[in-house]
Amino acid sequence: MLNYMDEITRSIRVLAAEQVEAARSGHPGTPLGIAPAVAALFGDVMKIDPSEPSFFDRDRFVLSSGHASAMLYAVLHCTGYDVGADDLKKFRSYGSITPGHPEVGLTPGVDCSTGPLGQGVANAVGMALAEKILAARYNMPDCKLVSHYTFALCGDGCMQEGIENEAASLAGTMKLGKLILIYDSNGITIEGETRLAFTENVAARHEALGWHVQILDDAEDIVAFERAVAAAKEERDRPSLIIVKSVIGYGAPGSGTSAVHGAPLGPEGLKALKENLNWTLPPFETPLIVKKYAELKRRDGRETRRQWEMKLAYYKQHYPKEYAEFTACLSGERKAEAAASENLMRFGGGDMATRNLCGEILAEVNALLPNLFGGSADLSPSNCTGIKGKGYYSPETPYNAAIHFGIREHAMAAICNGVALHGGFVPFCATFFVFSDYMKYGMRMSALMGLPVIYILSHDSIGVGEDGPTHQPIEQLAGLRAMPGMQVFRPCDGTETAAAFACALTSDGPTAIVTSRQKLMAHGLSSKEGALRGGYILKDCDGVPDVILVSDGSEIGLCVKAAQKLSDEGVKARVVSMSCMELFERQDEAYRQSVLPAGVRARVAVEAASSMSWGRYVGLDGAYICMDEFGMSAPAGDLWERYGFTVENVVETAKAVINGNK
Repeated sequence: MLNYMDEITRSIRVLAAEQVEAARSGHPGTPLGIAPAVAALFGDVMKIDPSEPSFFDRDRFVLSSGHASAMLYAVLHCTGYDVGADDLKKFRSYGSITPGHPEVGLTPGVDCSTGPLGQGVANAVGMALAEKILAARYNMPDCKLVSHYTFALCGDGCMQEGIENEAASLAGTMKLGKLILIYDSNGITIEGETRLAFTENVAARHEALGWHVQILDDAEDIVAFERAVAAAKEERDRPSLIIVKSVIGYGAPGSGTSAVHGAPLGPEGLKALKENLNWTLPPFETPLIVKKYAELKRRDGRETRRQWEMKLAYYKQHYPKEYAEFTACLSGERKAEAAASENLMRFGGGDMATRNLCGEILAEVNALLPNLFGGSADLSPSNCTGIKGKGYYSPETPYNAAIHFGIREHAMAAICNGVALHGGFVPFCATFFVFSDYMKYGMRMSALMGLPVIYILSHDSIGVGEDGPTHQPIEQLAGLRAMPGMQVFRPCDGTETAAAFACALTSDGPTAIVTSRQKLMAHGLSSKEGALRGGYILKDCDGVPDVILVSDGSEIGLCVKAAQKLSDEGVKARVVSMSCMELFERQDEAYRQSVLPAGVRARVAVEAASSMSWGRYVGLDGAYICMDEFGMSAPAGDLWERYGFTVENVVETAKAVINGNK
């Protein structure tokens, strides 16, 4: 009888090529080259339960080279997951569970959505970090409740992305010994050989970053690969990199060249591949030994899960307090309790900057949630995200969940995504708002995966002042508001900041909380009920207003003063606080009309950022006091004056709009 692992490898190769051929698009090269390692991981190495893919103490797998999705679907099919032959036939087609790149929550066995190269490596770092902290907190000498590995597969493209180095650097510093990264080194990218643009010594770089590195010269040697994984597992204090030299497109015409990277083999090429692999089965069929092995994996997986559930029951009996906390962390039930806490909503305003208010509220969230995880990109004193008394993670204190991310915004966001995917923590991260551009793709993946990561983004506008236009965000609010699934808060005081956190804790997606460096103009008019609806009437007039001033953040105080001045002159003005457009848009039509009635067409948007966000609320008949140019280096007060963020300008603009002379 042929070795079952060889048969799984052959099956992965053929099934992957058949999927790409059926879709007439996709990437057969990587699946053909690195199939033996993937077969070994799912077939022999990883602790999994194909019948219950979300089993908590399973090993995690991240396909950072997400374009090789056909390989992942093939191995899931071959090892007992609910991915059938019909699903493989629908690769990349509308409504299928086998999309062009892996999507978590869609395909059984997919632990992470991937595609943007390098992101998956950082996601895996987050997963391994979450596992290590939970293990340090809850494992007992007689009961190791949390004990699993995180595996990731990446390629030459991932290794060239800066995020991989950021994440690998942090993983080495944090000594994540249960992180194992497999690098499919085939020397080919879309444009040709990697030597055209990539000649660095990847092994030496990772050794310098604190990794344990092994190099395998033959991807076909499954025994050597499994020995390498075993050696990696012996490493307690260093993450492991296994460099596997493979031949892209193994067995197909054009193997070893870029021609086989990202295009179907074609009928003749697929025929040649099958001949080279001695494959005679009908399309999307697998050998009997593979089918029987899939049944065996499901049986063994159920037993593995049963053993863990017995361990969990023992833990509950002997460590009831820790059990209650552990299960509460996994279920997320305390998030809703924290969001509803009166302690969270007791903050007012005053003349503090919202970054300072955010720091006080974050400390309250931490008191309510023992599983709050996160930190800043070396900016916690500036964005007020250092929580007094909250211990920082280090290899010597791995039970702590405050993190020094270092100056690594790109990796920071993706690491928080990995933490959220792993489960057990409420992750947040923080930086200056303008630097959110560095982590934009990680934020986008948060939204795409529906991950409740909290992004705290301080220094929100030209109020940054003397640091100048490089540090003054202009277009960032509009950019984040355009992102599906991201809710963006720019609060005007403590009540709205607390509401932003409450909404973040009950959201099934990411939240950006944008805070000011500049102090607020105290007004004392905000309401909890209104803030929790995203937009509301903060200051009203008698009867139908002549003009509506709609604003957010620190400019709300400006509008309140302008409305009072207008009232003194006999002009009826309403001030609407629009702290979160996305939340406001989820309210019913009647409520939205009550705040912004269609009959009042004279409207002025006031925000020290791009006007692009405000068209739906102001329309063609309204006016904008916004920033549609970069700022400059000067004291904040001078900049407010220079760009028209004054009571006088708001008043005059409102009058002009009312008179049709905007």
